[in-house]
Amino acid sequence: MPFSFPWSPRKTSDVLWLDLGDLGDLVNQSGPHEQWQDHGLGLLRTILHRHNVMTDLASTRAVVSWDQLARQMRGYKKLLMNVRSYTFPVALRAARIFKELNPDGICMVGGMHATVALDELEPNRDFDRICQGPGENTIVDLVRDPHAFPRVIRGVGARSMAEWPRIDRTLWPQPVGRKTRRRFHWPLEPACGWGPPPVATVLTSRVCPWQCVFCNENSFIPNMGRRPVDDVIDELNHLDDTHGVGSVVIHDSMFFQNPKWLREWLVKYPRRAKRIWPYWAAARSDTVRQWPDLFEALVRETNWRTISIGFESGSDRMLRMLNKECTVEDNDFAIDLINRIGADLEREGREPPKFWANIMLGVPGETRADAFKTMQMLRRMKYVLPSIAFYAPYPGSALGNQLIAEGKSLMSRDNYHRYPDDEKVKGVDYAFYRELLAGRYDADIDADGSLGGERASDYGRALAKA
Repeated sequence: MPFSFPWSPRKTSDVLWLDLGDLGDLVNQSGPHEQWQDHGLGLLRTILHRHNVMTDLASTRAVVSWDQLARQMRGYKKLLMNVRSYTFPVALRAARIFKELNPDGICMVGGMHATVALDELEPNRDFDRICQGPGENTIVDLVRDPHAFPRVIRGVGARSMAEWPRIDRTLWPQPVGRKTRRRFHWPLEPACGWGPPPVATVLTSRVCPWQCVFCNENSFIPNMGRRPVDDVIDELNHLDDTHGVGSVVIHDSMFFQNPKWLREWLVKYPRRAKRIWPYWAAARSDTVRQWPDLFEALVRETNWRTISIGFESGSDRMLRMLNKECTVEDNDFAIDLINRIGADLEREGREPPKFWANIMLGVPGETRADAFKTMQMLRRMKYVLPSIAFYAPYPGSALGNQLIAEGKSLMSRDNYHRYPDDEKVKGVDYAFYRELLAGRYDADIDADGSLGGERASDYGRALAKA
């Protein structure tokens, strides 16, 4: 594949789609999560191109300066951006540059932040059209004739993911730096520690039906029909034929729901897939406890190697505050089950499954005793990849909206930061949490010496973006 500088692309259309993220994430070798591709971008560009509405592509992640980006944006009549809360500051600056270069150009934005924080987008006149909610059945008409729509549009989505076309992954942005290009495996994605590359990221369901107060997903789009099992497997087989698949990441917010679908996956994936690729997928501790036999069969028979569970806390009081609808007993059940399955597989000479354990610290109202319980829970996991985050009050979530209204959020439209060690809420004792993760309170966490395993200080490196 010939190398070309990202700031001098060949212009083929009057419409530019701008992929958003931190400058340079596709240039330099940063963490793999910064290099995940945007399925919304891929889906909507695929739909546009199938209707002969062609777009060019630029990416803030594929440049290292705003001047480089500006050179790509000159001369376009329309700009499209999919805006999340944490990319909103990037979208603001990009829209301003686009309008300075193309005063008569039209900037159209959609995505999560356009839906949950309209009050932050509407005052900015650089955004000419704002589409809220899903856009699969709106995007073509909107891009063809934006003047036929009001400034704020309620998008129309598909009723089922079965209606979606298969994403053309060559419409995703390419990595740029030579080292990054070698390890990326474009148009598939790089390894992230969950399985060998190339990684195929897929969706089988959209929207988590639960109502945790820290999550804003239900504010964005309504639930929709799940993708047929056969269609998912057919796509993976096609990607393997075309590019060679090493492992799979199922990006669903909640994979382990709908037992009928899961039982069909259990039967068909080992038999119809070209290989039983190891995969990452998400569950909940209460659904694991509700359907333990189905869960265990999936782990053992379909190579569900990395199980993402939002444990969040080891304190029932905090789980109730978060409206998690899980209990400490549910969490303990899931932990004991994976500990047992992992030990069985190790005795058989097979690789044990691991938890990708999502842990939330720094929730307003959390006490030191609550935090100690959470670290005790984490240390009971024998097979674990911990992902620890400080709570972040994003708009659109019940708790986030409350803290924003009370003036307690340290996040803002100019700085929706996701960096692990940033302070995100007024009144939270972040010094305590940093000391906790540095190991200062290890003796308090394991007062009776019964836990063993890793020390709290070993988890400091697991602090992740919220």
